[in-house]
Amino acid sequence: MAKKPPRRTAERILEVTLDLFNRFGEPNVSTTLISAELKISPGNLYYHYPAKEELINALFNRYEQGLLELLGASDGVRDVEDAWFFLHSLFELIWQYRFLYRDLNDLLSNNRRLETHFQSVLNQKTQAVRRLLDGMSGSGALHIDARERDTTSTSMVVVLTYWLSFEYVLNPRQALEPESAGVALLRGASHVLQLLVPYLEPTQRAHLLHLVEAYADTPKEPA
Repeated sequence: MAKKPPRRTAERILEVTLDLFNRFGEPNVSTTLISAELKISPGNLYYHYPAKEELINALFNRYEQGLLELLGASDGVRDVEDAWFFLHSLFELIWQYRFLYRDLNDLLSNNRRLETHFQSVLNQKTQAVRRLLDGMSGSGALHIDARERDTTSTSMVVVLTYWLSFEYVLNPRQALEPESAGVALLRGASHVLQLLVPYLEPTQRAHLLHLVEAYADTPKEPA
């Protein structure tokens, strides 16, 4: 059986950097720490990524690509169950790149590219949530006035964007640890969907409560 080719150094650097950023926060991780964790020389690291900002941008590019692919699924949301899995998938992606949200203010103030592109990310999220609401309205699962749609979609995006920060404030020592992820993501998805409760058709409202109870009993750690 042929041996698998070794992973390219640039790929390994990004994987280790993402893990360190997620564990300790981007401001607390230096390029010296990254090279030490990889057991490579700083020169080898700089050859692939001459500055820490380039590491951040490369990881953000991956996050943005994954997000845009995922947001396209909002067109297929027709009921509460569809919305539940769509939102949980969004939270799983946010969790995978949680350093972006954990250190959002610092990153935006120090990185012009992230400052402009994160505004685009928010707009893309908001548009996807509006499509979600339109799809649920079209199927009869949701009854929302067009004048309330924009405000509701913005509120949902705000919770999506800052939920992990809220969890961190509640429990700074454990909220962003892998063992806490399942519960945190389920709570986040639940709170986003709870914003739709006033507009849900009665059977859909009941189904949402059932989903919240069912999944609260069996939280899973994201892959």
